[in-house]
Amino acid sequence: MLKAIGISGSLRKASSNTGLLRYAQTVMPAGMTLDLVDIAQVPLFNADLGDAETLPAVSAVLRRIGDADALVLAVPEYNYSVAPALKNVLDWASRAPGNQLLKGKPVALMGAAGGMGSSRAQYHLRQTCVFLDLLPLNKPEVFANAYAGFSADGDPVDPVIQDNVRAQMEALLGWTRRLQGDENSRARTGVELSAAHTPLAIAAA
Repeated sequence: MLKAIGISGSLRKASSNTGLLRYAQTVMPAGMTLDLVDIAQVPLFNADLGDAETLPAVSAVLRRIGDADALVLAVPEYNYSVAPALKNVLDWASRAPGNQLLKGKPVALMGAAGGMGSSRAQYHLRQTCVFLDLLPLNKPEVFANAYAGFSADGDPVDPVIQDNVRAQMEALLGWTRRLQGDENSRARTGVELSAAHTPLAIAAA
């Protein structure tokens, strides 16, 4: 059984992005489970705070990332970009030696926002995935209007949104199996990278 974890970049209780993840839990295909990980207590990345293992809120989330076969990230859009809470968790995870928590890990992106349904934030996050060696599922994409098709609690009630989420989870299962089981596929998608890779982007920040 493959294990995926879902992380929402919105900390709001009735978030439609968190609602997308809750719905995804109910439609996971046979062969994969999805558990949600709360990131509300993770502090802003600061090297002065010390090693992640000394920070319970950080180490708990990073262990879940390391144990997961795949990630499902719900991506709110704040000012045309990725919500800071979500980016912050990825920054913490990137500090592991050799980028071992993220390198080569399949990831599905979904999101709800106004206008274009978090598409700009998702495309921005895909740029970050390049450096982190995360391997995003290309299609189907899930862009949802946060102001239509959701209940007051943030749960998706629009059948189109529900169908898109279901289809994405089915595709994620296939993508994860392909990456885990086909060495030739890994080489083509760039999973096998130099062990000397070091995430330098925030090393001196």
